[in-house]
Amino acid sequence: MGQLGTAPARKAQNASSVAGLARFFPDATPVRLPVQFARTVTADGASGSSSSESTIIEFGTPREALFSCHMPLEFADVLRLKNSDGSFDVAASVVAVQYHPGETIVAARFLEKVPNWIVKS
Repeated sequence: MGQLGTAPARKAQNASSVAGLARFFPDATPVRLPVQFARTVTADGASGSSSSESTIIEFGTPREALFSCHMPLEFADVLRLKNSDGSFDVAASVVAVQYHPGETIVAARFLEKVPNWIVKS
């Protein structure tokens, strides 16, 4: 007879941490938009650092972009998100943050209306 034991549950290999946050945004749609982002204003109102990071927006709503990153972001930080050809260049404020080992999961709300960035069929 074998012995009983316990083991920590493993995250499903294809499960995305961003998908977990997207559950709180009913209009969230999967997207895959590579962007570069930089923090322009920190939560305390100070000017952001000049560092930037590449990431992929994994989910979006008409008003928010959801992605993971390595930069330590906080609620109310203001970001500039840009794609490579400049057709997507928007400012957004962090409205939700989840911290996971080695990554930060972020939802950022656009500061201005961004028409037609998500088109549903």
